Formats: sequence, C-alpha cells, structure tokens
Amino acid sequence: MIAARLAKADGAWRGHPGESAMSRETLVAMTRNLVAHGAADTMEYAADIVRVPASAYTDPAVFEQEKQRIFRRLPLMVAPSCELPDPGDFKAMDICGVPLLLSRQKDGSMGAFLNMCTHRGNPLAAGCGNASRFTCGYHGWTFKADGDLIGVASPQDFGKIDKSQHCLTKFPVYENAGLIWVTLDPHSKLSIADYLCGYDELLKAFEFEGWTLFSQRTLAGPNWKTAYDGYLDFYHLPVLHKDTFGADFYNRANYFAFGPHQRLSTPSKFAIKVQGDDDQQLDLEAMADDQLPQDVLVQGVWTIFPHISIASFYGGGQRGAMISQLFPGEKVGESYTTQFYVMENQPETPEQVQAAHDQFNFLEVVVRDEDYATGKRQQQALASGLMKEVLFGRNEKGGQVFHQWTQRLAGASDDDLVEIFAQEQRQAAE
Repeated sequence: MIAARLAKADGAWRGHPGESAMSRETLVAMTRNLVAHGAADTMEYAADIVRVPASAYTDPAVFEQEKQRIFRRLPLMVAPSCELPDPGDFKAMDICGVPLLLSRQKDGSMGAFLNMCTHRGNPLAAGCGNASRFTCGYHGWTFKADGDLIGVASPQDFGKIDKSQHCLTKFPVYENAGLIWVTLDPHSKLSIADYLCGYDELLKAFEFEGWTLFSQRTLAGPNWKTAYDGYLDFYHLPVLHKDTFGADFYNRANYFAFGPHQRLSTPSKFAIKVQGDDDQQLDLEAMADDQLPQDVLVQGVWTIFPHISIASFYGGGQRGAMISQLFPGEKVGESYTTQFYVMENQPETPEQVQAAHDQFNFLEVVVRDEDYATGKRQQQALASGLMKEVLFGRNEKGGQVFHQWTQRLAGASDDDLVEIFAQEQRQAAE
C-alpha cells in the first residue's frame, strides 16, 4: 500500500496527486513510515553531507537574483483564506517591490491585481479592509473590486480613453486547502496547481477552509534562507530551544518531498492527542488505519517552497496552527516573517482567549528570541567572509533539498519552469 501511494525516488518520498481518499491514504502511508522508524529507533538519512557556499547567504547579487527569479516568478502563498473570508475583503501588500492587491469577489472567488492605478501608478489601497470599489487617492480614478476601470475623474477634461484597456493588471491566482497562492508575473505560463505537485491536496487535511484567523504579527529576521533553514531542521530543537521546549525534545526528522515542498516529522510510534486540558499519548502502532485521528496525520512541520511553514499547536485545548510567511527584506541580511495563528474554532470564553494568546506569545519568544536572534548572529559572522562553506549533515535532508531546489529554480528559464513541474507530475503519476 505504501508503494501505491508513495514512490521512493532519489532518496525522497514523492506523493501522488489525486482525490481526497487517495490523499488520506498518502497521509496514512507517511504515518506508517514514521511509526516503523520510531519502533526501530531509526531515521531516514540523506546520501551524504552537503556543502553550501557561505556566499549563498551573504552575496547581494545572489540575493537580488533570488528575489527576481524565485519570489517574482514562482507561486507564493500570500494569505490564508480566513484572512479574507467575505466578499469585498481586501488586502494590500508589497512583495519584493511588487505592490499586490487581493480582493474577495462577489462570487467568493479571489482576485489578485497589481496595486497600481493605470493612470499614474499610484497604489489604490493600503492595509486590509472591505470595499466594493477602489478610488485612487491621487486623481480619483475608480475601479471595481474585479479590477475594471469604471470612473475617470473629469472625463470631459481628461480626454477620451477606452476604459476597458486600462483595467488593473491581473496576476495568476489559485485558492485551495484554505490557502491563497499568487504568481507575481502576469504573463507566467506555470500552472500554480502543477507547481504544488499535489501537495495542496494533502494540505486539505488541516481543514483550514472552516478555520478562523485569531491573530497575526510580523517579525524581523536574518537572510531569508538563514531564517528558512530553521523551519527545515529538527536537529537544533533540544539545543537552541532547551529552555523553551526542553533539552529532551526530539531532534530527528523524516522528510517527505513533493517537488520542492516538504513535510518533516519525527519518527515515532507515539503521538500526543490533546483533549481539553489533558494530553493523551496514542500508540499508533496499535491503531488501525481508519482509527488514526486527523490531527495526528498532519503532525510535524509542512513547508511550501519557497517561504511557508505550517505547524499545529493547541491553545487552551483548542486546535490551532501557526502559518509562518517569510519574505526577503530590503538587504541581503534581512527578512520579515508574518505569523498567522489560525484556529479551528474561535475561542469564546476569556480563559480560552487567554490560552490562545499565551500559546501564540510563546511561539513569538521561540522564533524571535531564539531562532531569529541566532540567525542574525550567524548572518553577521558569515558576512565576515572568513568561512567559505556551511554544512548540512545526512540528518538534515530538508535543508539539503531546499538549497538544491533554490539553486535549480533560480537558474531555470521560464520555459524550464514549466517543464520541471510537468516532469514532477509525470514522475508522481508513475
């Protein structure tokens, strides 16, 4: 059954895209893989140690190439659906110099537009809100929420134009599994669904479609790859986080790859099931496949290349998840991360609300004061230029795969991108 749902190729597990029943079988197969390794006290290793040039983190030219050829060419997860749940909800954001406007349409679909008035390029919206139309604050041109230009101020003075030729530029947009992706290239030929390699079908297991956004914040970090390395690494957990998670915390992870997207989870035959204020340890080895709880099937960290991490948590006995959205900053040694704390149910009592805040605040301390503080020190040291390479061990396969894909996709042509992910689809179907 595992062979039917997970094909092992080049040392990485590749998932098959398909229907939800198939997705559950894939999740169960991954869980059985983790259980088997946990029972044997083993883990899966990469073939060898990998060396990455230190300049990959410090070279401004490399950094600029990555912004242009990764963040401005590849699909990016720009928002959880629950951030814009209602028709008219909008969100304006800047990504690597591109002003983006998201707008929930009347029919519930998502629109993604270049946030620039087609008159002089002034941004139409800022922040978040709800609007049926957007009026430019410079000269008063007005656009519908679907991007159509419907009003030119003082048309008798401005002159005659064809309004249909001056609508907002649209970006490719795709919404699935309670998440929204946008490609910041209006002419992109790369299908967002193909790019996700069926991974979005597995992400449906979180059931984010019905969740609520509890809170969010933005943190400053080091170089985007320095920061992202930490999300792909369990090796550091009992060392760096000994005062928060504990020195006896696990440091092993098996990696499951779907194209450049990866899930990492600790090999163990046990799982913790939170029920109310109590933690229940489940013996997964003794459970039938149809008895495995949904939250157990999505345990671990799910990363969406090139900049998303999703991990489950519980605040006050309620199921939640932190979605970390990472973007490059202005300079090579800077990044910023928006943390979305989404919850299965909106906390109702004061105690539940406080417990959720406590959980989210704890995660801020872990990331800001431990992960990113360490990353900034690491970044400063690497900037000395006196260390030529950094190492990723056989137990750090996630970081190896991430850097290999980063280099490969940054160097690919637009046509190459289409073929790369068409090939991933063919391999997954074999």
